Amino acid sequence: MSSRIPELLNMLHAMIDEAWGPPLGGGKCVVDRERALDILDEIRGQFPTEIAEAKRLLNARAEFITNAKREADDIKRTAEDQARKLTDEQEIIRVSRSKSNEMLTHAETSATEIKRVANEYVDDAMMRTEEALTAALDEIRQSRQRFRQAAKTAAEAPKQAPPTRPPPSPTQQIDFDLE
Repeated sequence: MSSRIPELLNMLHAMIDEAWGPPLGGGKCVVDRERALDILDEIRGQFPTEIAEAKRLLNARAEFITNAKREADDIKRTAEDQARKLTDEQEIIRVSRSKSNEMLTHAETSATEIKRVANEYVDDAMMRTEEALTAALDEIRQSRQRFRQAAKTAAEAPKQAPPTRPPPSPTQQIDFDLE
């Protein structure tokens, strides 16, 4: 269905454009009232047809969109069903292998970290033991040196009778001066 509205609007425009204006009218013009009203009536008569055609097109568009959405939903649902069917034993095995490899890697990393920490602990304990043994050895050497010195001094001292002291009581503490 062809619309005459653009043609009628062009005719109305040409009629106004070609209309004569009174002197000093400031852009006003004189048009044939009867002819202008006839054109406007014909345009008004065409509107219901145009509006009906526009409504028909809008309804057809809405129906097309609804059908397209329904078809897209059907395609999507079919694709989802096929995707679920493809998740079979092979997929489960692949996921299981992936997970076991991940767990093995994590276990190896943890074992390496535990070995490192254990080695640091053992090294630190051995270093502290070495320091304690070195300190004890130094103490023993110093005590031995003092003992030799005391023995040498006692050997060089004139032989005298030992002073008579009463024997120590069992509760009395004996102090040795090794320095």
